[in-house]
Amino acid sequence: MSKKFISWLIFVILCILWGSSFKLMKDSSTGLSGPQIAAVRIFSAGLVFVPFAFFHFSKIPRQKMGLVILSAVFGNLIPAFLFAIALTKIDGSLGGILNSLTPICVVVIGVSFFKDKFKWQKIMGVLTGFLGLVLLILTPALTGEKTIHFNNLSYTLLILLATFLYGINVNMVGHYLKSLNPFHVATVSLAFMTIPTAIALWQQGFLHIDFSNQDVKNSILISVGLGIAGSAIATVLFYILVQKAGGLFASLVTYGIPFVALLWGFADNEKITWIEIICLCIILLGVYLANRPDKKESNTA
Repeated sequence: MSKKFISWLIFVILCILWGSSFKLMKDSSTGLSGPQIAAVRIFSAGLVFVPFAFFHFSKIPRQKMGLVILSAVFGNLIPAFLFAIALTKIDGSLGGILNSLTPICVVVIGVSFFKDKFKWQKIMGVLTGFLGLVLLILTPALTGEKTIHFNNLSYTLLILLATFLYGINVNMVGHYLKSLNPFHVATVSLAFMTIPTAIALWQQGFLHIDFSNQDVKNSILISVGLGIAGSAIATVLFYILVQKAGGLFASLVTYGIPFVALLWGFADNEKITWIEIICLCIILLGVYLANRPDKKESNTA
């Protein structure tokens, strides 16, 4: 299989995993609070990787260990809490729009702090994809089919902070951790996150909740599933994608989330309109432009 095919395959899998995360976080809120959902999710992801981390710890250069741990803090730990708390107070559609600012944050942080240079077509691709995403989410509200609530707007700052942290993490991984084995980085970094999340679970009174309640049981199972699939497996795949295709393309996964949202809606017998299809085509065009190599790159490939 070609490198490009593998990159696109990982891209699609990540879209499915993270696209489903929004719905699953909402579903798990019936029995757990936002902080509890985030803590269970990241603790489960770290716990799965603890056995592997014992073998991979020595594979990480000592001078880069701090960056590896920081990657989990910026890319998993803090954003998981920010999203879980915010989505209990704001509309999921609004959260989707804000989450899609991640590629823009990657570009801004890359240019401002890492002195990166992006081709104009890549920037146009990012902006085109963002435009398509905004149209996709806002069109049902403008036509009266759906209402997006703008209550508790202060909670949008939490998601904005999460996207900023994602932007830092993507650039950090792309510049400083790209030479390391993605599986080693993921296992070691997430294994360390069991410590702060265990403290968070204790602080949030997780041990004192009613485990006999069916809603609580379901919420815990969903959160654990989120941790294993949406954090542990997805983090490994994300690091592989950054290594193979670059941080900007990896961050465009946030543009693929609406596809998964539509599939969930279709499964719930919601109809897909031609306007939504056009918007999705605009998003795909943006992803294509951002990932298309220019003539110099294709000649040297």
